[in-house]
Amino acid sequence: MELRHLTTFVQVARLQSFTAAAADLGYAQSTVTSQVKVLESALGVELLDRAAGHVELTEAGERLLPYAERLIDLADEARLVVTEPGAGTVIVGSVESIATYRLSPIVEFFHHRFPQLRLVVRASSCPDTEIALRRGELDLGFFMAAQTSHPGLSGIVLCEEELVVAAAPDHPLVGPAEVTTDELRKARILNTEWGCPYREVFEEALNEGSDEKIHLLEFGTIEAIKQMAANGLGVTLLPRFAVTEEFASHQLAEVAWKPPFTMFTQVAWRKGKWISKALKLFIDQTTTVFCAARI
Repeated sequence: MELRHLTTFVQVARLQSFTAAAADLGYAQSTVTSQVKVLESALGVELLDRAAGHVELTEAGERLLPYAERLIDLADEARLVVTEPGAGTVIVGSVESIATYRLSPIVEFFHHRFPQLRLVVRASSCPDTEIALRRGELDLGFFMAAQTSHPGLSGIVLCEEELVVAAAPDHPLVGPAEVTTDELRKARILNTEWGCPYREVFEEALNEGSDEKIHLLEFGTIEAIKQMAANGLGVTLLPRFAVTEEFASHQLAEVAWKPPFTMFTQVAWRKGKWISKALKLFIDQTTTVFCAARI
């Protein structure tokens, strides 16, 4: 068995497509097909069921996949142990709010301390991040979720995230000591795009017990949402860290509504993945930064 053949097999298995695997690996599709056939011939079994329109693992393929992933990780480890500490590439997926407001000090740390480390941060929704981590397309992923355990992933809960409703200071809902869900439901809601970790639970909370679903105005970025809210166009639910500056400058004010749900910010990686020196440095620094932010 050659490592390149195992790598090709793993990528086809993860993407369930010879075409997608070829594009990802930079091969011709015929090369991917040939390498998988060579591997199957060497093992004397069929690893992939080439059904019409998609690819599925056979029973033998299911058994081989975790071993192939471990062998690839070991090869990566062998390459990294002979390089200087901190060298390598770390590919990170993150929701917009964390990437925009939380990752800056971590990126700055690596820029100054480990300039040889190539850090790639990709914008990704929480569901997409989880999928990409399980497929091995990301080394690490940042996301918020109500649950703290995720199939196929290992990780660390960095903090419980405080969510607040924000509006223009002169909005009618700003001022009362307590705002009910019924009162909030009557306001114009400015919301993030689908895939945002707290959007779904926020909608569920607003729609619970109501015969008619609320109408949401959807925007592509948090900065756009804050600007609309500051201009008096509605109210929005955001992590407190995303509106700290606007609260301090009185561009926005807090609405006294307590979310009936809890979200946790987490960093995760594929279960069983070998943690390189570069990856461990990133995880350790992330934990340090988030712990300091809570003090």
